[in-house]
Amino acid sequence: MAPASPAGALYQAYYCEENVWQMCRQQQGSPGARTAVFISNAQGGFPMWHQRAGRGRPIFWDYHVILLSHEPFTIWDLDTTLGMPVPARDYLQQSFHEAVPAPYLPVFRLVEAEVFLETFASDRAHMLDDEGRYRQPPPPWPPIGSSPSNLMRFVDMEQPFLGEVLTLAELVARVAQEN
Repeated sequence: MAPASPAGALYQAYYCEENVWQMCRQQQGSPGARTAVFISNAQGGFPMWHQRAGRGRPIFWDYHVILLSHEPFTIWDLDTTLGMPVPARDYLQQSFHEAVPAPYLPVFRLVEAEVFLETFASDRAHMLDDEGRYRQPPPPWPPIGSSPSNLMRFVDMEQPFLGEVLTLAELVARVAQEN
């Protein structure tokens, strides 16, 4: 059973990792498994369709984070224009195109929601410009985690870290198994 809609979910544009962390926290104890999904690649960027920031055009993200619910597989992305939840296979097929040159295809790090809640930390330094000002307004809640920021370890798809790393084709195959 999929979790209830994140109506009233905490949201701040350009802070997808914190938005997903908040959704995981709000849904603790709800039935059904959930997975935080970090999206990036070795190039440090990939095109993505159907994102609000793209204003109807593909946008090139350095990373993005979404929530995958199980049974049935659905995607919760507070930044998508596809609605919520979206069947995972539909979301992946509409948000990413396999015809993109191989170096720019997305790679996905899947981390169980409970593990993500327990380990994630961000001091938001990645959002500061050279003069220490935020590039985008920060969320109204305090930074997440008490340890040094580990956001970029989640985003780095080359180095071993928490969770499982899958290609687009592997993730599409996994979510299609349910159908």
